[in-house]
Amino acid sequence: MKVVLATLNAKYIHTSLALRYLKAYAGDEFEVEIAEYTIKDPAMGIASDLFSKQPDVIGFSCYIWNIEETIVVVDMLRKVLPETKIMLGGPEVSYDTEFWMNRLSSVDFIVMGEGEETFRDLLRQIAGEQKYHFVFGMAYRKGEQVVITPPRPKLDLNAIPSPHRFEADLDSMRNRVVYFETSRGCPFSCQFCLSSIEVGVRYFDMERVKAELTYLIDNGAKLIKFVDRTFNIKRDYAMEIFQFLIDNHRGCVFQFEITADIMRPEVLDFLAEHAPPGIFRFEIGVQSTNDPTNLEVQRRQNFAKLTRTVVKVKDSGKIDQHLDLIAGLPHEDYDTFRKTFNDVFALRPEELQLGFLKMLRGTGLRINAAKYGYVFSERAPYEMLGNDLMPFGDIVRIKRVEDVLEKYWNAHRMDRTMEYLIERAYPSPFDFFQVFGDYWEGRGWSRIGHQLEDLFSRLWAFLEHDARPELDRDIAFALLKIDYYLQHKYKPRKLWWEDRLEKKEWSAAQKHAADKLGMDERELQKKAAFDRLPFDYGAWVEEGRIDRGAPSTLVFLYSGEEAGPQMVALPQPEGRAAVK
Repeated sequence: MKVVLATLNAKYIHTSLALRYLKAYAGDEFEVEIAEYTIKDPAMGIASDLFSKQPDVIGFSCYIWNIEETIVVVDMLRKVLPETKIMLGGPEVSYDTEFWMNRLSSVDFIVMGEGEETFRDLLRQIAGEQKYHFVFGMAYRKGEQVVITPPRPKLDLNAIPSPHRFEADLDSMRNRVVYFETSRGCPFSCQFCLSSIEVGVRYFDMERVKAELTYLIDNGAKLIKFVDRTFNIKRDYAMEIFQFLIDNHRGCVFQFEITADIMRPEVLDFLAEHAPPGIFRFEIGVQSTNDPTNLEVQRRQNFAKLTRTVVKVKDSGKIDQHLDLIAGLPHEDYDTFRKTFNDVFALRPEELQLGFLKMLRGTGLRINAAKYGYVFSERAPYEMLGNDLMPFGDIVRIKRVEDVLEKYWNAHRMDRTMEYLIERAYPSPFDFFQVFGDYWEGRGWSRIGHQLEDLFSRLWAFLEHDARPELDRDIAFALLKIDYYLQHKYKPRKLWWEDRLEKKEWSAAQKHAADKLGMDERELQKKAAFDRLPFDYGAWVEEGRIDRGAPSTLVFLYSGEEAGPQMVALPQPEGRAAVK
């Protein structure tokens, strides 16, 4: 019996850990092939490829991001492979299972929840006596009736074979994300999250974890993303893994989802002292800083302690942090969400993800949606469209914030400019992103593509449009130019502004820079770009002071290296010099 396990990943670089667990568990008894696609692949192409394999059984792993695309493929396959058994599994179909069986007549079985043992036992029955009522944790059809069997007890995690030892994965490992888990379950009960439904946390044996990580690192993995719901809930366990990775990382990067307000000071001190820069990344779900909201969704959070953790990690300079917010939670209107955004932005995370509440099947918020006046999309990903405190119009406005936040803060294309605008020119970070986002949408830019220079020129067009006394355009324009030069590994051929140095002035700047830097003018001409500032850049960087009486000459030295150019700000003609 030939079995194919398939899924539609969000991107090519992603891999499905679930399929590999299923193959590992059933592989001793059945021929199981993994077939991965993306949600961008044409449904006809996916169906054609699966058809060519002529499987007896096809299983799909389903999530909110791929369920609708998966359904299209499943319906095609049912028509062209009428004898093939089709099963679904994954979090999207593990709840409201009878709904899915009734909606999807092309599907024969749904595996619910933790699927390894259920999947193997179901394959045994398909190949054998077909007594499906003996298989716990699944749904099947009996004539016109949908039958749902009793849930299956939780597995002993250490009885599950490794999902990481398949030879077919070795060639692509260094170019794709490797997903890894050390535990299953979550200790919290957040009512917007599916993890709250599973009670308790179970752990894999530590020696097994170390052996698996060693294998992945030895075979060239570059990015390992831990999928544990709260990696640091068990302090000693997390500390041992941190130490092991510090000792054995060999350049591999590791990403963890942590709960910041329970991170112990001694753990932070250890990481600050021992973690090599750049090998760890932390994802921290803040979601809201509004106390009534957190109480209502059963989310215990101490924002003061969370702040302590984020600030200490940032001050160490060792670990990038990705902080998450959710707009649309109960008891949070536009103004309180603005406060949440500003509270979290004040921590200056390397990345701030602004998401919108998804009314996931099986969660407490979806079950109690009427209590809060929620309206939401009936199709995945079930995004909320409004509630009693945040109407659709507010959601639309906040989406504009999300759009420019992603392009201008999270992408880190113009950090100097962003810091100036947020700190000095606008009442708060949220206000800047909101006003800019409204302008961006009004110009229709959300519906077209953007080159690097477009992002700079469009921000400048907005700043010219948005006349406010707090905004010093000389500063903003100068910082934008600096950020643009620093985005290039090679001397840029294209500049987005009209204010250029005349040839005579450019030659004078080159001679001045050559004298100051002790370099040959011809070498500078090949490797350097020059510009001017109408103020003393050194005074601005060191003191935040604008001194228009001492203009600066900017020199950008390009070497083509990943680190980017070196920038030198030379006073003109005498005075301080700053290098940044």
